[in-house]
Amino acid sequence: MAEGRRGLGRGLSALLGEAEEIAHAGDPADGVREIPLELIHSNPGQPRRNFPEAEIAELEASIRDKGVLQPILVRPSPKGGGVFEIVAGERRWRAAQKAGLGSIPALVRNLPDDRAFEVAIVENVQREDLNAMEEAQAYAALMKRLGYTQDQAATAVGKSRSHLANTVRLLQLPTAVQDHVLYGRLTAGHARAILASDDQEKIAEQIVAKGLSVRDAEALVRAKATGPKKASGPRRFKNVDTAALEADLEEAIGMVVDIADRNGSGEVRIKYATLEQLDELCRRLTRA
Repeated sequence: MAEGRRGLGRGLSALLGEAEEIAHAGDPADGVREIPLELIHSNPGQPRRNFPEAEIAELEASIRDKGVLQPILVRPSPKGGGVFEIVAGERRWRAAQKAGLGSIPALVRNLPDDRAFEVAIVENVQREDLNAMEEAQAYAALMKRLGYTQDQAATAVGKSRSHLANTVRLLQLPTAVQDHVLYGRLTAGHARAILASDDQEKIAEQIVAKGLSVRDAEALVRAKATGPKKASGPRRFKNVDTAALEADLEEAIGMVVDIADRNGSGEVRIKYATLEQLDELCRRLTRA
């Protein structure tokens, strides 16, 4: 699984080890083998909830042409009966079924429930198989089930604490807005912009209906927050460089940034939604 090795969290790297360790695994149940598809069941704790048909069809075509290039990861089912439960690779398993395969290569490991749960999340996150909302739900579930702090969860999945904290914040959105993210109608960038709004569902519907970009969504949220401009005084428009700098800062810190430049002087405003986010900003500013 070479493509999953870059930046692995401790969970997946400890599970996989090097190829030599797998080949000489002490447990006879461990190792790669061909397993009939009917003996493999999906994982009820699978962090990925949405399997777009287009993705499955694309992978199915690849499997028909080249076969399954990487084994899926399974464990003997806790229910027994000689069947296996998927820990990672459900998309490949689904595509192999559609391609008409009778079996699939699988790496079999004996994993307890909590370990299998952690590895499933780490594997999906490291492969970037989850959308932002699934990722947020996975992090929250990991912390709740295993009692991890944000620092511990970030270490486990190989992400920064700020990335994890900003992703989990998406769970503060109303269910209707979360569904837009879950099914790809809104991106994580849209969702972060909406967090700064006082009317999140309405803003989300406008963004979806108009097909607004993330930057347009941020401008819409700022306009709603400041209200109509006063008649007195000229209206200020941001130049391209200032707008680009705002976007870069927002991407870096995961918060809404407003730069008010007046001929080389001005102010930078950073809007935070939670005390945890403020804490992370203070950490960054005082780190030097």
